Amino acid sequence: VQLQASGGGLVQAGGSLRLSCAASGRTSAMAWFRQSSGKERMFVAAIRWSSRATFYADSVMGRFTISRDNTKNTVYLQMNSLEPEDTAVYYCAARLKIYYGIRSPQYDYWGQGTQVTVSS
Repeated sequence: VQLQASGGGLVQAGGSLRLSCAASGRTSAMAWFRQSSGKERMFVAAIRWSSRATFYADSVMGRFTISRDNTKNTVYLQMNSLEPEDTAVYYCAARLKIYYGIRSPQYDYWGQGTQVTVSS
């Protein structure tokens, strides 16, 4: 399975962006992680493919929304009220197991990453 992420860019603080991640094949749970310069990759949000159950990191709760379109094998991350601290490379990830995880090693496939930069 290959994952293709898109939608990153430069936005001012308070603005919005929507990331997309298209999977070339069927997966189960999918997630978004992000990695800031000099820091480790961190969990952002996850969604189960069948039940649509979602889970978020505390830092993005209420501002970000993860969703998916099964007909397109695509997951989205709607990011609102962006802050400079959200600046990072965002990665989508997929796993074959039903339940989502919050740790990188729990995922089987990774996209190439898309840069999100939030200016103050």
